[in-house]
Amino acid sequence: MEQKLKIAVFIDFDNIEIGVKSTLHREFDVAAVLDALKERGEIVTKFAYANWGRQESATRALSEHAVQMVQRDPSPRGDKNGADINLALDALEMAFTHDHINAFAIVSGDSDFIALVNKLKQYDKRIFVVGGRAFTSTILQKNCHEFVAYESIIDDRPRSGGHQQTHQQQPQQAPPPPPQQQQQQPQQQQQRPPQQKRVVLDLAQSMPLVERALGVLERREVRPQLGLLKSTMLQLDSTFNEKAYGASSFTDFVEKLQKADYVEVTGGEGRYMIRMKGGAAPEKPGVKPEEAIPLLRDVLEVHRMDIDNGVSADELSEFVHQDQPNFNLSQHGFQEFNELLNYAQDKGLVRIQADEEKGITVYLGAEFHPPAAPVPPEPVAEPEEEEDEPQPLVPGQPTATGEIPLPELPPKPQRRPRAPRKAASPDGQKKRTSSPRSRKKPPIQ
Repeated sequence: MEQKLKIAVFIDFDNIEIGVKSTLHREFDVAAVLDALKERGEIVTKFAYANWGRQESATRALSEHAVQMVQRDPSPRGDKNGADINLALDALEMAFTHDHINAFAIVSGDSDFIALVNKLKQYDKRIFVVGGRAFTSTILQKNCHEFVAYESIIDDRPRSGGHQQTHQQQPQQAPPPPPQQQQQQPQQQQQRPPQQKRVVLDLAQSMPLVERALGVLERREVRPQLGLLKSTMLQLDSTFNEKAYGASSFTDFVEKLQKADYVEVTGGEGRYMIRMKGGAAPEKPGVKPEEAIPLLRDVLEVHRMDIDNGVSADELSEFVHQDQPNFNLSQHGFQEFNELLNYAQDKGLVRIQADEEKGITVYLGAEFHPPAAPVPPEPVAEPEEEEDEPQPLVPGQPTATGEIPLPELPPKPQRRPRAPRKAASPDGQKKRTSSPRSRKKPPIQ
């Protein structure tokens, strides 16, 4: 029996709100996120991190859904990673102290959380990442157990967000804005770029993953049931989402594959058994997003002068369609152009900056502006080393080499050579010779 999931939800509110506004041009709906997570398990606790002094309009919607709001006080230096550090520390503490919580949901698109995701996976926790495909790092999408695309969970919901509905319930209490603000509001709405339309991917592009998952189940000698097939596909590719192929549910997705004559489905509803249909392999190859990078690189090279100071995503999209008229996003697995930009940013090709009003601004990435080589330090004249005078050897004391010199014997005194003996006189007596000093001088007459 599959273990029931008890989920702890951690929301990086500043990141997810800016991402949703800049790419989808709508307010972040916390209710939609929580409803999607409830389909996967039981939510036991919910935290959101932000500087709530700037998010007063969102606090009511979070309070209605019992989300604990953790205040992030900005430092004087304006650090942007304060909420990330607090979120990571609280999540790890909960993993250590609450053994019954076996799943974590990180609602953010920041790639800085990849270290937290890997650490929680080491402690046998199931990880969900909730974020938009157009602003969530592809590294984060592929390293969790399941990536829940924000675009897919809001398709069937009304246009207004959670806290917008709260304001609409009491329209009479709100005072009318001044005439100047009334004139500025329509101008701001006109400046906001329109939401990009997402295309539906071809079913044939999903078949390599379906065939691979069915092969895994066959090697395990497991019956390929509906739920088991989806869990295996998510295990192989955490970014899989049946709604990207125009299906409302996984059952609808399998039925579409059956109608396209790609698989055989037996059994009744709820107990489907899926098998590959012999000789019915699709003609189209699998999704290869990396093949879109050379095409985008060529466009960036041609319009380098225009893009160097930053252009909007819509302007860059026009450049791509002008230079590459046969380019098709769906053939590479992208539903909209912002998803391609997000993928290219992780490859270092571009750098995107999100703004709530202006949308996505694109700059050339590190590939076009590599970091400057470090300047070698100026050579410093080394001080001349003083030669150490040889130290005297002391008998019996160790030297630097560890050798102990033996004491030297005192030198032997040298004897003076004896004077040769003088010859004796003929009478046998020694002849005395007087020294010149002993000679007496003759008297002076």
